[in-house]
Parts: sequence; structure tokens; C-alpha cells
Amino acid sequence: MAGLKYIKSHEWARIDGGVATMGISDYAQGQLGDVVYVELPPIGKKVEAGGQVAVVESVKAASEVYAPIAGEVIEVNAKLADDPALINRAATGDGWFLKLKLANPGDGSALMDEAAYAKFIEGQK
Repeated sequence: MAGLKYIKSHEWARIDGGVATMGISDYAQGQLGDVVYVELPPIGKKVEAGGQVAVVESVKAASEVYAPIAGEVIEVNAKLADDPALINRAATGDGWFLKLKLANPGDGSALMDEAAYAKFIEGQK
């Protein structure tokens, strides 16, 4: 999906103005297997880039989810409470986790673009 930026722990962000929508990459959901539960942060939580922001549990393991960029949680994806498998079906689309009001909108320039992330994943295999 166009416009996504990534970090090495396999989270993505789509930055639009001063807001970043974020989730985990398709690669990450594939490594996790069937997602069965997601713990999302409260609205208003302030997070640092690289700080833990959520937890995702699958049939294989529980994994921490890290913020690709610093900001304040302004919205969470309520659909995930009833349908956590949405992450498996659409990790970079409807399976988004939360939206952050960016602390510094320029921070997104430090993230990997899709080509750089694809190359990074190749090194993981």
C-alpha cells in the first residue's frame, strides 16, 4: 500500500498531515500466525518512537508492538476487539492498530520506505 513507512521491528506508519495511522506489517502478521487478541493503548497515551504501544497475541506467541514515531494516541481501531484476525486479512489496511497525533511531523523522514523495508525483510529470511 502506497505511502507506508516502516521500522525494523516490523511496524508501519502512514503519515497524513500531523497524524500517523500505524499497525504491523504483512510480514509480521505472517510470522505471528493467527492473531487472537490485541491490547490497544488508551486514548491520550503519549508514546516515544520505538516505545511499546500495544500487544498482539497469536496462536504462536504474544508480541509487543512498538510506535514507529512519537506522538499521542488519538484513536484506536475498535474493530480489532471483536475481530483481531482482521490483522491477518488486512495488516496494512483495515487491520490498523491506532492513530497518533505526531509530536514532530518531520520525524517520519527517518523511517524506511517500502523498497528499503523489502530489502530489510530479504535479509531476515
